[in-house]
Amino acid sequence: MDRLEVADGTRIACRWDGDASAPVLVLAHALGTHHGMWDPQIPELAAHFRVLRFDARGHGASDVPAGPYDLATLGRDVLGLLDGLGVSRASFVGLSMGGMIGMWVAANAPERLERLVLASTSAHMGGVPQWNQRIETVLRDGMPALTEGILERWFTPGFRTAHPEEVERIRAMLLSCPREGYAGCAAAVRDMDLRDSLARIRAPTLVLYGRHDPSTGAEHAELIARATGAPVVALEAAHLANVEAEADFTATVLDFLT
Repeated sequence: MDRLEVADGTRIACRWDGDASAPVLVLAHALGTHHGMWDPQIPELAAHFRVLRFDARGHGASDVPAGPYDLATLGRDVLGLLDGLGVSRASFVGLSMGGMIGMWVAANAPERLERLVLASTSAHMGGVPQWNQRIETVLRDGMPALTEGILERWFTPGFRTAHPEEVERIRAMLLSCPREGYAGCAAAVRDMDLRDSLARIRAPTLVLYGRHDPSTGAEHAELIARATGAPVVALEAAHLANVEAEADFTATVLDFLT
């Protein structure tokens, strides 16, 4: 992993996969995970793209500055990363928090994005008391206090039973997330409202959601789609659709991007 300094001095960790001459594709992960969330997609995506993965501030190998953070800061981190790497335009795939970052970038720097995939995400989460409680809990008790509840929302019971190794891989990511980083980004998710920004998105966009997602289901996907004119695809998954519906997710994304 390389670490590049962005505008406020925070160092953001990133890595490349794929041929250096291929078009650039940025992948943005969910709250509490890191770039490794995308491991299932890398073999196929890197065959077509120069894939750039990064750890959001407060996550993985990136710095953990004092929070709370806001979505504009997370979006500017991506722009700073692209600037530092000399990338003028890229396509972007974001899941959950990563999709929120993608929408911010697409609305505020439309010249930087070729195509946009928004998976298991929302333009407005709401639920401020719930997010405040989650932030208070993680700062007091750490990630173990939240992890099992997150996994129950992220995967269907059938998947958790049939694929314990994948669930364990994600559990390890969650447990390794710095509590301050999780809380900082959770505040950004709590406070963000992109509904009035969606009309500024110009990049061709695809919206994906999991049929069994209790957090960002069909109504969240359809709101984004109505505002952007994007097609919507439902996958047989809960929230972490790139893991639970790996093959369908990857094929659908590749078909749209290529």
